[in-house]
Amino acid sequence: MLLIYTHKITSRFRYITKHLFTTILGIEVSHTTKVEDFIKHSGPKITYTKQPLQNEFFIRNNDLLFEQGINDLQIHVSDWDGTPCFFATGDRSNLPFDIFAASFYLLSRYEEYLPHVKDIHGRFPPKDSLAFQNDFLHLPVVDIWALKLLEALKTKFPNLVHKSRVYRFTPIIDVTSSHCFLYRGLVRGIFGLLLDLGSLKIKRVVDRISVWLKFKKDPYDNFFELIDLHSQYQTKGMFFFQFAEYSTYDKNVSPNNNNFKYLIKSVADYDVVSLCCSYSAFNNISLLMEEKKKLSNVIHRSINSSRMRYNRVDIPETYRNLVDAGFTHDYTMGYTHEIGFRAGSCTPFYFYDILLEVQQPIIIHPFAVHDYGLLKYGTKEEALAAVEALGLEVKKANGTFVTIFSNELIGGEAKLDWKELYSSILKKVYV
Repeated sequence: MLLIYTHKITSRFRYITKHLFTTILGIEVSHTTKVEDFIKHSGPKITYTKQPLQNEFFIRNNDLLFEQGINDLQIHVSDWDGTPCFFATGDRSNLPFDIFAASFYLLSRYEEYLPHVKDIHGRFPPKDSLAFQNDFLHLPVVDIWALKLLEALKTKFPNLVHKSRVYRFTPIIDVTSSHCFLYRGLVRGIFGLLLDLGSLKIKRVVDRISVWLKFKKDPYDNFFELIDLHSQYQTKGMFFFQFAEYSTYDKNVSPNNNNFKYLIKSVADYDVVSLCCSYSAFNNISLLMEEKKKLSNVIHRSINSSRMRYNRVDIPETYRNLVDAGFTHDYTMGYTHEIGFRAGSCTPFYFYDILLEVQQPIIIHPFAVHDYGLLKYGTKEEALAAVEALGLEVKKANGTFVTIFSNELIGGEAKLDWKELYSSILKKVYV
């Protein structure tokens, strides 16, 4: 067991040390504020204070884990053997920065509590993040720091017991438009046809009518091709279906459509089905619960995992609402138009609510790739190389690589062959 001495044990301190040591490194950890207990401990130990007690492993603490609420912090990013870091500690510390405070800052999304201008959908802009501004969005720095800490500890404590993790890959399919032409109702179908005619989209008119007459398959109906791909690469995919009434930003097939319900049940026989919460449910707990219950009734299983439409996260309210609605896992932590690690990590973690100073009972599964974040690449090869580079970083950290693609983009017409790109990504990153 690893023992950490500090002058005060706070919720923030417990939260981040448990995550780094227990979750990432597989090390049993305990804490003490009693000097005599620390000195008597014969196993590996760390002092987390302003001054070391003896000749133990010492990390000079920043004040962040002993504060409450939000403060305007001045952060300077420096380098630790090729890895960006911040909250410098000085020469006497065994680490050049406070790994606990820096990890807490990123995982808690501290910067998202600070004043910022949200985008049109109420989202935190990636360009306002510390990682983007200092060019380390592409690195799961929290995991990299933890592994480097482990090596430093093993040098001082060769008999340190720890458990290694294994790399995991979780491909997610967003289903906010299950079909392009089918099952969308008479009024929506005719309106769409007239709109295509008025815009002189002749090919789309021909495709629409061909699908209606069953001469062609609906282009968005690629679910079992995707399931076969997941099976081919021996990975379990997750399908997040939007199951909501029509609105400005929610335009899926009606949840009352029996063909849509049958599709969902069929997919659930092969891969995990979860809920893509509607745009309308963003700040509406009762609607979240209603959508969750209705989808659960379709597949006859409990729904525990969520994704928010358009990756909308308003910290901390979104996660409080999800907890109140009964969700225990969420897959919204990432950026739509930038690939990389929004929370600086490729490891699932509990959400820490800074304003309440409590760990909320919901696990955040951060994603590294959203398909819209690949639109800026001119070719399939460039996009594949960018994804492969992120996957390599996750593999080196033995973390979990989560990607988000939509059946709509994979089945649509675009300059990139999305179906081929998705297949290539699976081949590159699944092991």
